[in-house]
Amino acid sequence: MQQNWKQLTGALGAMLVGSLVTGVVMTSPGFLRNDPLAQEIPAARPKPLRGQDVGAARDLSTAFRNVSERIRPSVVSINTTQTEVVGRGPRGFEEFFGAPSRREASGTGSGVIVRADGYILTNNHVVEGADRLEVEFSDGSKIDGRIVGTDPQTDLAVVKVDREGLTPAGFGDSDAIQVGDWVLAIGSPFGLDQTVTAGIISGKNRVRRIVGEGDGFEDFLQTDAAINPGNSGGPLVNLNGELVGINTAIMSRSGSSAGIGFAIPVSLAQPVLDSIVKFGTVRRGFLGASLDNITPETVREYNLKASKGVIIRTLLDGMPAQQAGMREGDVVVAIDGKPMSNSDQMRNYVASQPPGDSMLMDVNRGGRSIRVKVDLRERTDEVMAQFRAGEVLGARLVPANPTTSAKYGYQNLESGLIVTALKDGSVAAGQLEVGDVIERVAGVAPASAQELQLILREASRRGRPVQLVIRRGNERMLLRLEN
Repeated sequence: MQQNWKQLTGALGAMLVGSLVTGVVMTSPGFLRNDPLAQEIPAARPKPLRGQDVGAARDLSTAFRNVSERIRPSVVSINTTQTEVVGRGPRGFEEFFGAPSRREASGTGSGVIVRADGYILTNNHVVEGADRLEVEFSDGSKIDGRIVGTDPQTDLAVVKVDREGLTPAGFGDSDAIQVGDWVLAIGSPFGLDQTVTAGIISGKNRVRRIVGEGDGFEDFLQTDAAINPGNSGGPLVNLNGELVGINTAIMSRSGSSAGIGFAIPVSLAQPVLDSIVKFGTVRRGFLGASLDNITPETVREYNLKASKGVIIRTLLDGMPAQQAGMREGDVVVAIDGKPMSNSDQMRNYVASQPPGDSMLMDVNRGGRSIRVKVDLRERTDEVMAQFRAGEVLGARLVPANPTTSAKYGYQNLESGLIVTALKDGSVAAGQLEVGDVIERVAGVAPASAQELQLILREASRRGRPVQLVIRRGNERMLLRLEN
């Protein structure tokens, strides 16, 4: 595609050059002297520029200059150093292969000062794995920084430096900014610090599934302001010089700006910042319901009387939504007066609220409008695991994680399904015990009860036996299920 594009632009260029050459020849003074008709054509003279012709451009240029002067003291470069281990031989054979060697890898990103006492907001991928951080300010001074907290689920991080009296950026309203509004991006692309580029907001509410291994919280602002490697973590600001986004990613085939950049809006970033500064980690609200968008299919499935909003598909027992009296098929039209248009937006909003806070939900239930007050709990690995829990062959299963595995005496299991209950007389009750971990089934490590059910169903369809690898305490065993 790139080659075809180059060929096309080359052909167009040749055509344009040919036209220009022809034009020069046709309008050369010698030619005009030999053509009597041409003598009647007055020579073209450029019109003098009037003040009003360039006034608007000068006003915009002044606005860009003023914004740049205002925000640049709040922008920093972040230089990272990470020690990598290379040349490691098989464990236990160091005497033959030698001790592993180490080398230092360095990187450069950007950040924005958000508090005068030394707090800096940047991207998680800028500082992730760094052994040392060096922060460079607009005046050229440098100081070591430390990571206060990170949030891979939004690709944000907070860095602290021991310096007072810094110039923080003011926060703008990223919800209010519109497609077509001017914005400026500031950062250190390719290591060139304090670089300013201008563009417009090209789109809003972009979800690209690139954060948190595709399961993160995304609501990107899209801009055509040039963003390149090194801009990550730097600010995107409006013409008031207010922070509206944190520059994070680009869509490009070459690795350089192609006019499509993405920034995390401050509406998503500010709650993360506040939580990390206060707690050192991110605490998120938890509703206890799975969500879905309104489509022609869901309208028919639930016999909906609403055309806008977000559907409550399932509810977890004993969790906030169920305790507040919500029902499957309810359509959430607005939360705290803010209209809800899709499930990603509602998920982000709920997660941005602190645990313990209350939300007022405007709900359409079968065509009737009601208001529901929901008291949020905290989103934890344990409660999230319940979404992927399920019952298979009479065994209640939850995904293993550090929280759920510790409950059953295991140390930091990262995969597998833990048996939490057994139904009397079931297939599972005769072979499994509470606390068993199903590590593999038919050679696959199941991530959820639903995935296990699909594997068993496919084996049954083919009439094949299934072999399970079970961990029980410190022992592993094989179980063979006949279909």
